[in-house]
Amino acid sequence: MRRSRDAFIVGIGSTAFSTNSNRSELQLTLEATRAALVDANLVADAIDGLVTYQSDSTEPVRLAYALGLDRVRFFAQTSYGGGGACATFQQAALAVQSGAADVVVVYRGLNGRSKTRYGQPTETPTAYFPYSASQGLVIPAHRFALAVHRYMHEHGIDNEDFAPVSVTARSYAATNPLAFFYERPITIEDHQSSDWVVEPVLRVLDCCLETDGAVACIVTGGEIARRSAKRPARITASAIGMVGEPEVVSDFYRPTIGRLPESAIVAESLWKQSGLRPTDIDAAILYDHFSPYVILQLEAFSFCKPGEGARFVADGQISLKGSLPVNPNGGQLGEGYVHGLNGVCEAIRQIRGDAANQVSDVEHVLVTGGPGLPTSGVILSAA
Repeated sequence: MRRSRDAFIVGIGSTAFSTNSNRSELQLTLEATRAALVDANLVADAIDGLVTYQSDSTEPVRLAYALGLDRVRFFAQTSYGGGGACATFQQAALAVQSGAADVVVVYRGLNGRSKTRYGQPTETPTAYFPYSASQGLVIPAHRFALAVHRYMHEHGIDNEDFAPVSVTARSYAATNPLAFFYERPITIEDHQSSDWVVEPVLRVLDCCLETDGAVACIVTGGEIARRSAKRPARITASAIGMVGEPEVVSDFYRPTIGRLPESAIVAESLWKQSGLRPTDIDAAILYDHFSPYVILQLEAFSFCKPGEGARFVADGQISLKGSLPVNPNGGQLGEGYVHGLNGVCEAIRQIRGDAANQVSDVEHVLVTGGPGLPTSGVILSAA
């Protein structure tokens, strides 16, 4: 479908990433939103759209009240937690392109360490939980590890092959002052000596952070973007993808479980919409809730062939000097875990040219939502 007009991200804001914010998620979200408004040189009264995640405790009506908004024309929440990370920008872009709203705030506030810890054994709202828990699949790491274990078997790799993903992420975080793990790099030996979470698949250093924090981004049309003091980023393409048996338990009945078919659907749509190819992408922000899923996404988005992701990473291709720098902010393994939205901020910084670990001559950045379940993705481009 041809767009009626372009949509741009013109402002970004975030809080510090910590283990105990000592504030409510609403307070965190307000701080991030106000920072994004300052970054965009806009006032709160300009906002007429709000988009967040279905799992966010700060529903749009609460944020609207806190900001004193009197004229909200569009609001939405996307499903599947991290899987819907980039779907929030699809919603915002569609609102701007259709004229349903002029200035949309995409936000996520999460006390993910001091309050809602996704890595802890608590019951989740899924029909499959009683059956998976009885088999020992209690936390996300348990459930996601099964598909990865199959991939390891098919391609003859082991946990040490995932270490370069974590080591690279932490090397980026070590030079990023915004990162939780600033000035704290790790080595392959550190990775291999960290405790098992799911043997022989995931160690502690394969798992993303649990942090408190919030992020907000402002999406608008070309008229406001042209007045922006900072370089805007065009939402060049946006996509969501889902297949039958989408849950992280029922998908074990697929013919092949060591792949990411949802991500492949998103990839196909993004390449078709944008007219770009993998070789046109200058940097990628790949959702790294677990380090193996960076490798699986590299394959799903055709940056390398199936089964070659581990070699791609081992050869240094995701470093700043590689063919595809991945998560230069440190990702969710090193900077912070806000359901992927902090990665969008990094994509904007890369396009603006003011990132802590700046990639040279950035024109196009791929950002992905959480893989292994219904997911999403966007391509952001320099305007």
